[in-house]
Amino acid sequence: MRISLAISLVSLSTATYAFVPHHMQQPLSIKPILSSTTVKSPFKTSNNNVNLSRTARKADVAYPVDGTCDPFDPESSEFCTVDPEEIDGSLNRTVRLTVLFALWYVLNIGYNIGNKRVLNALPLPWTAATVELFFGFPYVAFLWLSGLRKSPKLSFDNIKTLSSQAFFLAATHVSGVVSFGAGAISFTHILKATEPVWSALILAIGFGEFLPLPVYLSLVPIMGGVGLASLKELSFTWLSFTAGTISAVTSAAKAILSKKVLDGKPMGENLTPANMFAVLTILGFLFILPASLLMEGPAKISAAYTASLAAGYTKAQLIRLLGVSGFLYYLYNEVAFLALSEVAPVTHAVANTVKRVVIIIASILVFRNPVSKLGAIGSAIAVLGAMGYSVAKSKCKPKPKVA
Repeated sequence: MRISLAISLVSLSTATYAFVPHHMQQPLSIKPILSSTTVKSPFKTSNNNVNLSRTARKADVAYPVDGTCDPFDPESSEFCTVDPEEIDGSLNRTVRLTVLFALWYVLNIGYNIGNKRVLNALPLPWTAATVELFFGFPYVAFLWLSGLRKSPKLSFDNIKTLSSQAFFLAATHVSGVVSFGAGAISFTHILKATEPVWSALILAIGFGEFLPLPVYLSLVPIMGGVGLASLKELSFTWLSFTAGTISAVTSAAKAILSKKVLDGKPMGENLTPANMFAVLTILGFLFILPASLLMEGPAKISAAYTASLAAGYTKAQLIRLLGVSGFLYYLYNEVAFLALSEVAPVTHAVANTVKRVVIIIASILVFRNPVSKLGAIGSAIAVLGAMGYSVAKSKCKPKPKVA
């Protein structure tokens, strides 16, 4: 419970700023597209620039197109945000964003707690992650078949282009679920806060792109806080630590891939950010299915299922737990696009920090995981460091790429 007090201070100090009103003339949208438009890799404007390409305007999507940000992962520190000068202080917009943020937090908490309950009932993280990715398909299939959203049109070459992103999405998800199953939810989220560290490392080693000194300095509290939290984590396991770290690394790689590798490549028709997430989820499911069957084959699944029934769970309960967890996973990502596509960099950083805080506190309250005082302090430092990185990065331009 002591971590709740430490991290609540973080929440109270940041929540005030989470709903600062900003405006974007062409926000990312999951609404149906007005026309069928072939969309190339949409990266040509700066991170905080709402200028749109002609193609993007036709598609009613705010696509940045210069490779400086990732428009397809709203919770990433690399996500495309809005210029702070584009501010609309209207009451309607403020209320709408407040409701969206609240819904995003609730769905996020629901997924994290639901996912942990699935793993407590049925300790098969690979199977659970695979089923969760699958449950997005019926949802988007309904939207596409009903005409509520234009369905994407992809060639085989388009699918090959997107396959690497789908792989990283699947890897990020399954490693996060494995970490959840092997340790505490709170610890996994602290490990995920190291994503900026890996982003900076991948950019430097893989692309020769170096960030300004203030951005690198903001990484110090992340590493120090995670180190302290790990040393004092009472439920520490190496499996949880390794899987959580892999989740952070693959998430960073996915965001950078969106910015750097897909630049200029054709990616199909009607590929809005929401449709992109749907396609990547479906492809990710196909990627993860063979690995899941290899890691947890029919014999292991049968044994775990029998043990769950013996522990008092029913077949209907297990199906419901998996279904709800999978639906919440997909739905909170959909809401994240709506909630985060119209905010400035600082607001985005604060919102993600508050989200991490409320998930950590909620998981501790629900599952009553014991946490040491130093572990709580380390967690708070790491979470604040992640926010500091996003703020510093939004205010500093990276150094030119080394030739």
